[in-house]
Amino acid sequence: MKNLIWKLRILKDTRGQDLIEYALMAGFVAVAAGAIMPGVASSISTIFSKIASVMSNASTQS
Repeated sequence: MKNLIWKLRILKDTRGQDLIEYALMAGFVAVAAGAIMPGVASSISTIFSKIASVMSNASTQS
């Protein structure tokens, strides 16, 4: 019974939801800026590549 209650609490937990929404919004703004201003596109691509490499390194370290 305790496991069921614990699982229900986890499903109702929405603390990380705002962070994910802000990250998605920042990504959409970056893509839109890259589409509107071609000179910024390479800079945005570099930033996303760095983020991807950091995330990849973090996932392999744990």
